[in-house]
Parts: sequence; structure tokens; C-alpha cells
Amino acid sequence: MTAAAVYLPSQHASVHDLPDDHDELRRVLDRAVSAVLARQRPDGNLEDPAAVDDIGDMALGVVSLLCLAWHRDDRRDSELVDAARRGLDFVLAERVFRTDNPGEPFLLVRDSGLPYARYVLEAGEHPFGDWPSTVWALLHAVNVLEFGREVITETQWTRLAEVATGFWRWLTEASMFNPQQTANQAIGAVVAGLTLGRLLSEKSIVDDAMFLYHSEVRANRVVDRELRLPVEHGAGHDQNYLPISLTFLARAYQVSGEQCFLDDGEEIARHLETRLSARGFDYGGPRYSEQHCGCEGMLGLRFFSGRVQAELGRYLGDRRVAYFCASTPGVPSGHFAFATVWFFLDGNRWYREPAQTPVHTRYSLRHGQVSVSLTARLTPYLIDAAGTAVIESVVDHQHGIGPVVQYADGRTMLLTRPLGPVRVRDAAEGGLGAKLVTKAVVTWDQVMLSAQQLYVTDGERLFLVAVLDRATLPVNAELAFLAGLPYATAEGSRQRRIRTVSEPGGGELDLGDAWRALSTGGTLLAGGLALSAAAGLRVENPPDGPAYFNSPRTADMTQEQLSFWLGDDPRGYGDPDAGWRRVVATNHVLAGPIAATPHGRAVFVLCYGPEPVALDVAAEEAPDGVRVRTPFFSAIVGHPAGDVGGEPVLRIAAS
Repeated sequence: MTAAAVYLPSQHASVHDLPDDHDELRRVLDRAVSAVLARQRPDGNLEDPAAVDDIGDMALGVVSLLCLAWHRDDRRDSELVDAARRGLDFVLAERVFRTDNPGEPFLLVRDSGLPYARYVLEAGEHPFGDWPSTVWALLHAVNVLEFGREVITETQWTRLAEVATGFWRWLTEASMFNPQQTANQAIGAVVAGLTLGRLLSEKSIVDDAMFLYHSEVRANRVVDRELRLPVEHGAGHDQNYLPISLTFLARAYQVSGEQCFLDDGEEIARHLETRLSARGFDYGGPRYSEQHCGCEGMLGLRFFSGRVQAELGRYLGDRRVAYFCASTPGVPSGHFAFATVWFFLDGNRWYREPAQTPVHTRYSLRHGQVSVSLTARLTPYLIDAAGTAVIESVVDHQHGIGPVVQYADGRTMLLTRPLGPVRVRDAAEGGLGAKLVTKAVVTWDQVMLSAQQLYVTDGERLFLVAVLDRATLPVNAELAFLAGLPYATAEGSRQRRIRTVSEPGGGELDLGDAWRALSTGGTLLAGGLALSAAAGLRVENPPDGPAYFNSPRTADMTQEQLSFWLGDDPRGYGDPDAGWRRVVATNHVLAGPIAATPHGRAVFVLCYGPEPVALDVAAEEAPDGVRVRTPFFSAIVGHPAGDVGGEPVLRIAAS
């Protein structure tokens, strides 16, 4: 029986391919308004009954969408006005809480009487979520105040302004600020304060918001790949929340004109540009290991794509919630509706100019539909080619893509962790882009040796050449190259988890089988990818067990699901990246070294592309390094010590 296909839940298709012209947004908003009017309950409630959490800001968010429709001239009729007013009356009467939520651990002032919004309506059910729910409710409130003056009554406007001011005070006086240590929420609160202060001409609120941004957000940023990032649940690298932070920073700049929001957003945007694969695939982060956002990140991605002149819109977003959040498909829940309001009113356009030449950053190489992304230690963790993502493999708790030493006593060492500084050299020639990474690594025997990995791409294929100084390794040690784990492949507008690999002539291998090796010639087929090697490939599968990814027990899991399963805390509160670090082993796709190499060296050559290629490769000593010749290019991989100035030597030429 054939197993059902497994799809990644929220990485779908590039967000800049969604229609966002005025007419399409008008149609989207008209359908949304019609849907919420049809479901409004007699008491004015506009919430989606299917929702079980994020309740506190829902109805007010829907009111803000009704005000948006009026403000944009998309719909102006008495039915809309009546629904908005009844909906706001319901919110003011039923969704503004002034009694402390039992169990709330982060209040600085008890029994303050200040208003707040609840994440879950029942008392004591989930007080930890009340702080962000109040931020979202305040953002809805200021949007209704700003864009709904012609919709709601003067009395309602005054009451809502008083509640909004109370929300701000609860967030900044009654509660600890940013108790979840989640920067996108904190930046959202700052945006709310800046907007509220401007609307009410309260300079003190604006000043407090700017102080909190500098003292609570900016001061606590972390550095990842030389860029400063806001902290999300203890780390900066998060592909779900960083685009949301970009949206808040874009809006903060639009509201305040403060340069710091532009500067900080541009750092995040450059980080995303470095991390995202050529087609927008990404994974990893302290909250969601591979989940992507939808409408919440659209404004920020679009706004900053122009600022940094990069196609950030290639980001594979969540198409289920592309224009607005919805618990029931097609019906706006109102949650995160502020992002919809801002996006629909924003006049910026996507930056859509595909690079004609290879794009180099220190931590990535991208050309056409091919890319390789590197960690802060300059170890590849994501290769994207032929519509297929290859992620880092794991061998004996060691993560990466690189040379492996297998000792006679059974120990295994992945030679990717650098000992000291790493040197990088980029080159572009004849339609090729190349990156050479040279690092010193240390073995189990505490022997230091040099490992070099060269990445060359013509925009359609990625070639990987590894040159390893093996003279100091034991004679009986076996060498192989860990080529990565073929993980997900594009299938229409979804990403399908790869379950099998095969040879061009057959011999399919189910990745859920235990320790069944497939000996191949020079090529493996996985998803849309053909992985070819000059000296043959073989596949080894991990044994059964929860810490062995693609074992029978985890064959139907995504990387995100397994990461949470092995994490420290229940889903949503731990760090799934820590869980991924606990994976003992994954499938191993292993390539052998070519036979003829300079003395004391091992050379591996692989190709990731859309079809099998014959890699007739030669490697020979050259005056300044190793010359590698392939049917597609030739390259000089310079001596690990570099030139006379210590700079890496790299020369490439198309064949």
C-alpha cells in the first residue's frame, strides 16, 4: 500500500505572486465583508465560532476590516455601518476585561482596573497570552479610530479612545513589558503606542513608546551572521516571526518617520535575503522550525524588498491566510487584521528584478533557481536546486553537509565545525558564480587539518567540490562526503515531503525503511532533484526511534514536528531548534572520493540539478593549489594557507 503524501503545512508559494492590484484587493475585501456580515450574530458578535484561542482581538479586528472597506470606498452602505457599530458595541460590552485574569504571573500592579484583552475568554485558562492579545486589540482599536470616524458614532469613538488608552497603560504599567520575550509583539506594542499618541496628540505616549523600543527591543538584539536581530523566544533567527517584525517596523516608520525603524528593518531584510533559498524555502527558529507566516508579514516583506533591492517576495508564505487570518477558510477571523488594513492601504510595490548575475553574501550564494545557504560557522545547511530543498544531514549528533571520517573502531566525525576563523572567497566568471570556504577542522584524535568546500552554480545546477587534507588521518580511516538530506520538493503551490529516492534505472528506496542501503552508480533521484557524484553514491537509513529522522517511527513527520517532539517544552513554548539538535541521525547520502587526486588530498565532486549528469572529473596539483576539471567548469582551489597575504585563491572558468 502506498503511503499518503506528506506536505509541509505552511510553506506554499512565493508571496509576491499573489495578486495585489487595487481591483483584486477590492474583490477580496468585498468577499470578506459579505462573509462576516452573513455570520454576525444577533448580539453583534463578529467572532468565528470555530476559533478556540486568539479570541480577545477577533471581533474588534473584524470591525477594523469593515472600517477599511468604508475608508477605501470598497463598500459604503447602511448594512456595513450597522454591522460595524453593533460589532463595536459588543466588543466594548463583552470583550474588554478589567478584572485580573487568575493565574497571570506577570502583573506589576494587581487589581488595577485597567482594560485588557484575553487570549482565551475563560478566566484562568491561558493568561500568558493576554499580553499579545492586548497588543493586537490596541492595534485594531487605533485603526478603527483612524479609519472609522465616518462609520462609528462619536460616542463610540470616545469610548474606544478611552479603552485604547487603558490598553496602553495595562501593557506598560500594570504588566511587565514583553513578558514572552518575543520581539515582534514588543515592536507591535510600540507601533500601537506611536499611533495612539499621534491620534490623541499625547506626546508622552509617543515618548514612552520610543523609549521602550530602544530599551526593550534594540538593546536586546542578538547577532546572527553579522546582522543584529530582535530576540524571538531567546534567539533572533526565526523565519516566521522576522517577516512579522518587518511589518511592524515598516508601519512604525510610516507612523513616526524615525530612521531607527528603517535601519533595523533593513538589517532583518538583509538577513532574510541571506537565509532564503533561491525559491524562498527556509526553516529554523526558536518558535517554529519551518512554519511561515501569511498576511502578517506581507507589508514588511514588500516594503523592505524595495529598501534593500532584493526579491524578498520569493518567500514561500502560507497561502491559506494570505490576505487575512481565517479560522474557517475564506472567512476573516479578525485576528491580525491590522496587518490586512496596513497592506491594503500601502502604496509600495514588490521589488521584482531577478538578478542577472550571481548574488553573493558571506553566508550564501544564489544564482537563478539555485542556492546554498550557510550557517554562522559557514557550514551549508540548505541547498535548493530543481525545485527541491536539501537540508543538513545528521550523523552521530553532528549536523551539516561535508566530509565524513569513519574510523575503524566505529566512530564517525563530520568535518564541518571550524577551529578558528573561516576564510571565504567569491568569484563570478562566464555565467558561473562560485564561493570557496576554507576552514581548519579538528578530528577525534585532536589533529588539525584543512577542509575546503567550493560551490559553483550556472543558475540551473549547483556543483560542490570538497578538497580535504587527509595526510594526517589514520590510514585505515574511510572518507565519504555527507551530501545532505533531500527533504521537500515543489508540487504545484505546495511543498511535498520527500519519501523515497531512486536510481535513474530503478531501485527505489523508501526513506522510512530501517538500515537498508542502496548502492548506486553516480546518481540519486529525489523529488525533482538529480544528485550526481563523480565517485558513486550510497544511501544509509537510520534505525528506528524518535531521535532518528526518517526512521519508521518518524517517516510521516516533518522536520518541524520532530523538532517539537524532541524539544524541551510543550509545542509552542520550547525551542524546536533545540529539539532538532537532539536528532542523532538522519538518512545518509554518501559520496566517495575520486580515485586520482594529488598526494595527501581527498577530492569529492557532486552536482545537484534537474537531471543526471556525467561527472568525468580530474584533480591535479597546481602551483597555487589544486586544479579540478569537470565537463562544466574548471577551478583552482588555492592552498589552504592562501596567497602571500593569506587571502584565499579561487579561479574558475567555464568549460
